[in-house]
Amino acid sequence: MRAASTMMNHFKLRQTVSAAFYVATMLLLLGMWQPAQARSLSDIEKYAAIVVDVDTNEVLYAHKADAARHPASITKVMTMMLAFDALDAGKIKMDDRVVMSAHAAAQPPSKLALGKGGWLTVEEAIRVLATKSANDVAVALGEHLAGTEVAFAQEMTEKARSIGMNATAFYNASGLPNPAHSTTARDLATMSAYLIQHYPHYYAFFSQQQYNFYGKILPNHNRLLGKLVGLDGIKTGFTNASGFTLAASAQRDGKRLVGIVLGAPSTKLRNDNMANLINAGFDVLRQRKFGRNVTVASYMSEPDQALGNWNPVVAQGSLDEAEEPDFQPTAGN
Repeated sequence: MRAASTMMNHFKLRQTVSAAFYVATMLLLLGMWQPAQARSLSDIEKYAAIVVDVDTNEVLYAHKADAARHPASITKVMTMMLAFDALDAGKIKMDDRVVMSAHAAAQPPSKLALGKGGWLTVEEAIRVLATKSANDVAVALGEHLAGTEVAFAQEMTEKARSIGMNATAFYNASGLPNPAHSTTARDLATMSAYLIQHYPHYYAFFSQQQYNFYGKILPNHNRLLGKLVGLDGIKTGFTNASGFTLAASAQRDGKRLVGIVLGAPSTKLRNDNMANLINAGFDVLRQRKFGRNVTVASYMSEPDQALGNWNPVVAQGSLDEAEEPDFQPTAGN
């Protein structure tokens, strides 16, 4: 009798679990249930964002825009900006050789892996940074410009302060993990706007969807290129500390916006959120032409912004594509 009773209890338990699973599945299919952790990007501690009108410097949207954050490989935008300065000053040339030191070659992936003593030209280095976001190339370019990565990081920080990035400190050329290497969404927007306004002759590097490096196709990590209408740059990033990051810019109807998204938990949420922010920003500018006082926040319906309630304007394809992270974690990271 005891065995029969135990079997009956197990049967009832299985029925209960099956019923609960069935209900949860049906609610999920009907869109009535969502995992608690996916309710809103604003619930995520690392998340920060800003949208800025480049022409007027007006902030159209901000969420924790002045909170300290790790930029990850968005750092490489500053690395390239210092290379642009050196090129314009005649200190280096596009066909100069950038040689891999032992220190540069030892950087973790993402990397080009040329090895110690390997080399590429300055132009090739810039193109590789803009697409593959290779950490070894970032360090080698920094060493080429300043002698050591430490000295180069000091120059990066000095450049940042000179253009108004007062809450930023760079400690390496790549954005690899360093607790003191930090910035804010607002500072990254300042850097992005400065890039667009002061280096228009180099900006096309950030728009290339791929780069053919001696037969090896290096796709750009920024999967919004060619998909979100008007978007033509700038740079992705990822480390465990930073989450998924993106500095982006788009131009429509003669207006240009810069958007920064930091601390997203996945490439999909980061890309979808950026598309939402950019689309909402341009819609706000259009509505203002008709005298309508609207805001990006009102378009975003912020409590649900992570759930994809806004339909991104895309040219083709899906925003949810896999990408090689700018930093691939290893044991101990």
